[in-house]
Amino acid sequence: MYQSFYGLKEMPFNITPDPNFLYLSPTHQEALQHLKYGIAEKKGFIVLTGEVGCGKTTLCRHFINEIDEEKYESALILNPRITETQLLKTILSELGEEGSSRSRSGLVKQVNDVLLDRIQRGKDILLIIDEAQNLTFDLLEQLRLLSNLETDKQKLLQIILMGQPEFKRILGEKRLRQLRQRILVHTELVPLNRYQVEQYIHHRIAMAGGQGIPFFTSWAVRWIHWKSRGVPRIINNICDKSLLSAYIRSSEVVKVKDVRTALKEISSLEFG
Repeated sequence: MYQSFYGLKEMPFNITPDPNFLYLSPTHQEALQHLKYGIAEKKGFIVLTGEVGCGKTTLCRHFINEIDEEKYESALILNPRITETQLLKTILSELGEEGSSRSRSGLVKQVNDVLLDRIQRGKDILLIIDEAQNLTFDLLEQLRLLSNLETDKQKLLQIILMGQPEFKRILGEKRLRQLRQRILVHTELVPLNRYQVEQYIHHRIAMAGGQGIPFFTSWAVRWIHWKSRGVPRIINNICDKSLLSAYIRSSEVVKVKDVRTALKEISSLEFG
């Protein structure tokens, strides 16, 4: 609705994990470097944690887009509420293979054979699992066993686990100590500070084709930071509805009153 009014090529504050809109705050840059280091040095298990909406999935999609497709092949699992057998079949499917065996041991052998084939062709395989806090103990144990697959010189599979902060507590459980010992790289995303929120808003508007318009006042930004607690997904929601309010006023400037209007609408949707 407001896109053409502000001369934007696309909507700037969609909540989908579009890597083209990724704002690399210092904490996001640090996390990205940890991912690159872990993969380049073949560290096996890499853990990325962060609050809901902090941009883990967007960052990971950006990372996947950056890696060399000639060297790396990736398997992405977005919903880990599956069985061990389904996990193995999903890995094979993501790598373009069909899980032909009916037994779990047969599927493990098939995964091993496929990974060996890819390694011999000069490929490194990345398994990326989102929402890792939802993994059961049995699934985590299956992943640990998969990490044991190796040649004399390297692991066959590198695994990135992305989860909410409670995933750290889960990994701290005594029964997961063998898995925990294999995690050599851990990085965490933290919410944006007020200055970063301002930069984030300007960045997304610019990526959508805006050239200084629409403009968020400093007080509007302060309110957005306060109410969003620096979480990008919440920032997007508030900004989108604030722009709608400014558009209704036929204004190129988003003010505090627009943010307040947005917050009332969000509150009515959540509790109404």
